Amino acid sequence: MLQDELKSIFKKYKSDNEIYHDLAQYHVREILLVTSLYDAFILEEEEKLNEKIFGEYFGLELSNVPRITNASDETEIENLLKQKYFDFVIITLRTQNLSPFELASKIKNLKPELPVFLLLYDNSDIELVNQIRDKIDIFEKVFVWNRDTKIFLAIIKYFEDLKNCENDTKVGLVRVILLVENSIRYYSRYLPLLYTEIIKQTQRLITRDNLDGVKKILRMRASPKVLLATNYEEAVELYEKFRNTMLCVISDVKFPYEGKINEEAGIKLLHKIKSEDSNIPFLLQSSESTYAETAVLHDATFINKNSETLSDDLRDFILENLGFGDFIFRDRIGKTIAHASSIDEFKRLLKKVPAESVLYHGSRNHFSAWLMARGEIQIAEHLEELKITDFPGADAIRDYIIRVTKNIETTVSRGGVVDFSPKFLDDDNLILRLAPGSFGGKGRGIAFINTLLQAKEMFKGIENVSIKIPKTAIIGAEEYENFINKYDLYGIHLEHNYEEVKQIFLSKDLSEELVSKLRVYLDKVTSPLAVRSSGLFEDSISESFSGIYQTFLIPNNHDNLNERLNNLTDAIKLVYASIYSKHARSYFEAINYKIDDERMAVVLQEIAGKKYDNIFFPHISGVAQSHNFYPIARFKPEDGICIAAVGLGKYVIDGEKAFRFCPKFPKIDIVSPETQIKDTQSFFYAIDMQRGISNLIQGEDITLRKVQIADAENLGILDDVISVYDPQDNKVKAGLNYKGPRIVNFAGILKYDLFPFAKILSRLLEIIESSMGLPVEIEFAVNLDEDNPGFYILQLKPLIRNSEFFSINEDKINKENLILYTECGMGNGKIENISDIIYADPKKFNAAHTQQMAIEAEMLNEKMKSLKRKYILIGPGRWGTRDRWLGIPVQWTQISNARIIVETDLDDFKVDASLGSHFFHNITSMNIGYFTVRQSNGSDFINWEYLNSIKPANKSEHYIHLELPKPVNILMDGKKSISLIEK
Repeated sequence: MLQDELKSIFKKYKSDNEIYHDLAQYHVREILLVTSLYDAFILEEEEKLNEKIFGEYFGLELSNVPRITNASDETEIENLLKQKYFDFVIITLRTQNLSPFELASKIKNLKPELPVFLLLYDNSDIELVNQIRDKIDIFEKVFVWNRDTKIFLAIIKYFEDLKNCENDTKVGLVRVILLVENSIRYYSRYLPLLYTEIIKQTQRLITRDNLDGVKKILRMRASPKVLLATNYEEAVELYEKFRNTMLCVISDVKFPYEGKINEEAGIKLLHKIKSEDSNIPFLLQSSESTYAETAVLHDATFINKNSETLSDDLRDFILENLGFGDFIFRDRIGKTIAHASSIDEFKRLLKKVPAESVLYHGSRNHFSAWLMARGEIQIAEHLEELKITDFPGADAIRDYIIRVTKNIETTVSRGGVVDFSPKFLDDDNLILRLAPGSFGGKGRGIAFINTLLQAKEMFKGIENVSIKIPKTAIIGAEEYENFINKYDLYGIHLEHNYEEVKQIFLSKDLSEELVSKLRVYLDKVTSPLAVRSSGLFEDSISESFSGIYQTFLIPNNHDNLNERLNNLTDAIKLVYASIYSKHARSYFEAINYKIDDERMAVVLQEIAGKKYDNIFFPHISGVAQSHNFYPIARFKPEDGICIAAVGLGKYVIDGEKAFRFCPKFPKIDIVSPETQIKDTQSFFYAIDMQRGISNLIQGEDITLRKVQIADAENLGILDDVISVYDPQDNKVKAGLNYKGPRIVNFAGILKYDLFPFAKILSRLLEIIESSMGLPVEIEFAVNLDEDNPGFYILQLKPLIRNSEFFSINEDKINKENLILYTECGMGNGKIENISDIIYADPKKFNAAHTQQMAIEAEMLNEKMKSLKRKYILIGPGRWGTRDRWLGIPVQWTQISNARIIVETDLDDFKVDASLGSHFFHNITSMNIGYFTVRQSNGSDFINWEYLNSIKPANKSEHYIHLELPKPVNILMDGKKSISLIEK
């Protein structure tokens, strides 16, 4: 089975990382993490979960490093629970087959005393959990990940502190920090920050005091404990129990008191504690700034939970209120010859030191011991099994160590992410890490795909084609954080407009370390580069953030290396600045996230393509989805859909006219020849190689050139992608050997198999969907070079949430009571609180006026936002298209308050739905109802008669706003794609 193959791949990939944890035998030693294979990979490869946890424990000089074991389904969980002991279980919201609640119940049936935690993916999942409060009592606690791996350290430390606090406070007088907070979102944010700062501050004291080994261990073990209370009674109980060692209290204002939410429970707690011990530092935090005065009157500190700088404010409170060695090569008598402080230095010196030194250390097992201590477990184990008598001499030992080291490093790093080194620049299988920190959304998807692609056996039957990602490097989000902190740029958007923000960012310098690496990188890489945003929240399950941040495609062909370096660093800084664009800020506001929570990684990719004259582009690019939301005829949703075009992928992403086909049935045309002519691609995007260096502040398109398909025929590269329409036979004939209108339909590839395009897509979509456990989309590019044909995966993103489908009983639909009915709806569930409809007046619609209509739509949307009223938006053609002749060219933020968005056709205006655009992804990822009403198909309809019977509450030049007498019922069946609105 495919799942078994995938499990085998990831177990093989992770084995080296897990060996080290066999040494951990104290406190929390074993954790069972129940999640999908995709998330297990991201946590390990991108976030280096096990390494980060070990790093924190190493910093504490403790030996109790936990081991995390992954499981993805109920059978694997049951087997693991029977075979070994676990301290606790963490279940993520996205799991295989059974829901987290069903899995928790099964675990409790097997191990009633085993604690189980629920881990949400991001803040949007909290609302789902709040709706089913009765189900979450089975969990010890609920936390939210938000793409910050420190949450795992927080869960571990929280559980250990809970178990150890009573003993540690009695025996060692360990101090206690009491956190009082019932919000999953905020305690999931506070705990990682608290533990991180505790570790940092304790280490700072140790360094300052220059403590010896024993005292250092004692000091680190004496780090303050953090206890969490979620209601008043629990807070008082913990305070009374640990009052003699209470270091500080951090409390919300609003939380449960006597079983009910009390608006001033935190004030009551403040009064009690300060009246009994006025010296205890107390931090009061609330979204209501009116409590600031109360805090001051009681000698407490106040922070606003809605502050853009909440994390910094909390960190400031903590700071203000709470105060192995080198390998020494020796000769036969033990005299020092050389020191090696790193693995690379060890390997270099091993080649040079005298034979007597190799024999000296080999006979004493020094090599194995030193390598084991540095985490080189597999190498050390290979050496430990051998004896000096197994070799004919010193040179044989030396050669063996070098060979084993090289072989294991190659196996472990294959398909992985490695720290930047010039020696890796020619390796197609590796992703280079130019700076530490999170990969961000795009980065984690690319890293995951790269690992899958190393299993060549998964692509049996596809020969002579290279399937891979472009050569990729990632600048981790830590560079962004350091950049923002160094120049104090948090909140810059509050004082400057976006154009000023960009200029300010461009005036600042990236770190010297990164710039130095980029110079080495560019000295080798001279092909065009894509500089892609990769925010923490991008391409997640719940919020797409697709198209919100900037991406630049740069020629990277200037003769002067310094000029190319400046151009690249400008692109990186402008990607950083795009977090503060009006577009991004509106998006954050709409989904109730804080800009302060976002972190930006940057992905550098060599652009797949080829240079022709003065332009550079791939032969084919596009997007492919494993789930087709609009299947027709014999196609099923699970057959998937692909939208492809000649040239750069921007053409498809922008929603231009592109060719659609089903990867499983590529020889079947989805539309008629007449429709293919009408909707065929007429131009494409390429990188303008004549520009050299461009002023990137002018926008993403400044480096691109629009090329007409007709002009590209002379390049001799379109024979296999273009066909000609013969009106006499009403047939489409592949190739350019005929006269007639041109159609870009990739017939030579799809119908005559000149390149296994569809076969690759089908297999990839199947593998990735199975790995992630939900429908997916990939962005790709194709080169058709005869000598080196290649299929490149540029990006991966999830399509929809993995949730239960709401079901509509078609037999009970009364169409006479409907305002709208469609069999091409997206969304899932029932909405009952909408009573406003804004629709484009069909009588006044003119495709030439769509730009004005976009401005009007924004004005109406702003009005609805000010009134805090969601609404149903109806309009002709594609919402969010870049081509104003295909619909209304709004950005998502211009209609962000719409709860339901409807695309419809008119008698003289029929356009395909906007599948594949950035705009499409942002609204579907937020589960906004997105309906296509094809009134011409005989089944879909809008009850215009009913809408016209209602007196408008407001009219603009092109829109009518209705306030309905009562809220409508909106039903969305995500499985059948049926959606309807009842009066």
